[in-house]
Amino acid sequence: MARLYVSDKDESPRMFESNFLDFFSRVHFSVPLFVFVPVILYMMYYAIGVHKLPFLHILGWGGAGLLAWTFTEYFMHRFVFHFHPKSEFGKRIHFIFHGVHHDFPNDSYRLVLPPALSIPLALGFFTLFGYFFGDSPAIYPFFALYIFGYLSYDMMHYAIHHWSIKNKWFQAVKRHHMVHHFKDPDNGYGVSSTLWDHVLGTTYDKKK
Repeated sequence: MARLYVSDKDESPRMFESNFLDFFSRVHFSVPLFVFVPVILYMMYYAIGVHKLPFLHILGWGGAGLLAWTFTEYFMHRFVFHFHPKSEFGKRIHFIFHGVHHDFPNDSYRLVLPPALSIPLALGFFTLFGYFFGDSPAIYPFFALYIFGYLSYDMMHYAIHHWSIKNKWFQAVKRHHMVHHFKDPDNGYGVSSTLWDHVLGTTYDKKK
């Protein structure tokens, strides 16, 4: 089968003529940890220290937030990152957001979202969730674990492409993502979890 990617090396192509924009299109994989771990701690402080939510409430709403993240990851990957526009401008935008990753899957500086995108997205989702939660303090454990899910996705995605981990579970997750990259890009949209691929019928045909 023909390869569906351009490079199998850790190389980072230029995406913008502007040095300023091109610089901010790259980010070290550890940056999201410095940005969002304080957010998680802040949310849990409000849940436990300020609102004194019971442990089971934190566990339940936190679990719901984690589940919500897995669906966001799947939905964004399938319907946003793999949307194929027809216009040249749309194709350019698609390449910037995700096409570059499929063409250069081992580019170590474009495996996590840069803060210029991740921070506005996080604020947008927090605002959206706030609309549904209203004044309920349940939003704090929910969003804390939602962001934890995002960080897990970012770190796992980097590890899949750059770390050699022998754990059987991790190897299964890695194999799932590698098939998406190199054999079947129209299936296998889950990265940190294969749950929604199974639920929504985008798992791989093992016979192929």
